[in-house]
Amino acid sequence: MSAEATAQTTEKSAERVPKVRGLSTKLLVLTACFVLIAEILIFLPTIANYRIRWLEERLGTAAAVSIVLVEEDSGTLSQQLQDDVLMAIGAKAVAIRDDDGVSRLLVVSAMPPEVDMHIDLSNIRGPQAIADAIDTMLFGGNRILRVFGHVGESNKVFEIVLPDRKLRSAMLRYSGDVALLSLLISAITATLVYYSIDRLTIRPIRAMTRSMLDFAARPDDPRNIIRPSDRSDEIGVAERELADMQAQLQKTLGEQKHLADLGLAVSKINHDMRNILASAQLMSDRLGSVDDPTVQAVAPKLLRALDRAVAYSNGVLAYGRTQEPPPARRRLRLRQVVEDVQNLLGLEPDGAIEFVNGVDPGYEIDADPEQLFRILTNLCRNAVEAMTSQADASAVNRLAVMAERQGSVSRILVSDTGPGLPRKARENLFAAFRGSARSGGTGLGLAIAQELARAHGGQIELVESIGGRTVFAIVIPDQPVRLDDARSGLRRQA
Repeated sequence: MSAEATAQTTEKSAERVPKVRGLSTKLLVLTACFVLIAEILIFLPTIANYRIRWLEERLGTAAAVSIVLVEEDSGTLSQQLQDDVLMAIGAKAVAIRDDDGVSRLLVVSAMPPEVDMHIDLSNIRGPQAIADAIDTMLFGGNRILRVFGHVGESNKVFEIVLPDRKLRSAMLRYSGDVALLSLLISAITATLVYYSIDRLTIRPIRAMTRSMLDFAARPDDPRNIIRPSDRSDEIGVAERELADMQAQLQKTLGEQKHLADLGLAVSKINHDMRNILASAQLMSDRLGSVDDPTVQAVAPKLLRALDRAVAYSNGVLAYGRTQEPPPARRRLRLRQVVEDVQNLLGLEPDGAIEFVNGVDPGYEIDADPEQLFRILTNLCRNAVEAMTSQADASAVNRLAVMAERQGSVSRILVSDTGPGLPRKARENLFAAFRGSARSGGTGLGLAIAQELARAHGGQIELVESIGGRTVFAIVIPDQPVRLDDARSGLRRQA
């Protein structure tokens, strides 16, 4: 890991979410707000119910007084006694209505000129009661109310006229008590919910977050792997899965580091080995000019061995590249690329292997010329090596390259008349160091070719492999045309 990457991961691991922006604080605030909203929804019906009860109590007291006054002669009551009665119930007047609809004014003191609101306690609906309660609290205090209704099982209708000043004061005191109680309930509930969820959820999540940050900073340190708890819920499952993932990732990173170090060493060895082999090739070329029969018999074998060793070194170096550059695609005439591959293979027209370039001269393909050349070279070289290894001199050795188009997809067929791929090679096709069809091979050619084909958005497929025939298909789709480019092209044509 580079110093810059180490600094970045260390900075990430040192990052801690402040308490103000943490999940715990958000949870506490949200819980308190939700409880307050619930209390407000309960508060309005409670205040409306309190207002009705307060008026019912006054009307009930007035009804009890009215019954006594009806039994007595209310006209014999002195004004002072009437004022005392009205003052006791906080009313300006008390009246009773008989079954025949006749109203009797029992006691009265300073009768107001008009009444601001008539309230029938026997016929009050919920929404209207809430609206009246809010109206009294906000705008009341100087109004005169006429309250009437039945009390108990009596058929008589009792009425009182009273100001709403005391009613509003009582409602304000009651609402204040309810508000304080609501705040207290909200605080207690939020604290309990916060404490419970913080212990059950927030702390484990915070521990997992800290573990992930520490693991990202130092993935090779076993101490940074989270230690899962014994919980059986979702948090416990997440902790165990995270611990398993971290352990597996740590193992994989260790293996990759080991392979990377090994690959670097192999690349260095191959680089030096290739230079040594190149010198050996130069010296072996001179052996061909020696007239000694023994040398003449051994020299071709030595040259083939050196050529194979050089090809092996080049394949390892090519496969060991960290990343292939993205393909620089453009329109190509495929037949010319196939001819270049034929020239590189060095096949003579009258040689043991016949090369057939069956690509139409006008056939075009959208691909990177260099990468497509490497794909075809790897496939054709494998075919040549497979056919060269055949001991039967009467066998037909033919390598053919064809091409066809299926819509916007180019399909290049590379076929040979070699012995076919063995079962092990077919099972490990395109796997480096395992997919070779011949003894001493590396299988790097197919692996590199498949990687280059996939970079074009395509792939290489094994169409057929039997004794006497092997066919590979290189599938490469055309690049999608971007809408902006198409529009600009149309504008240029116009």
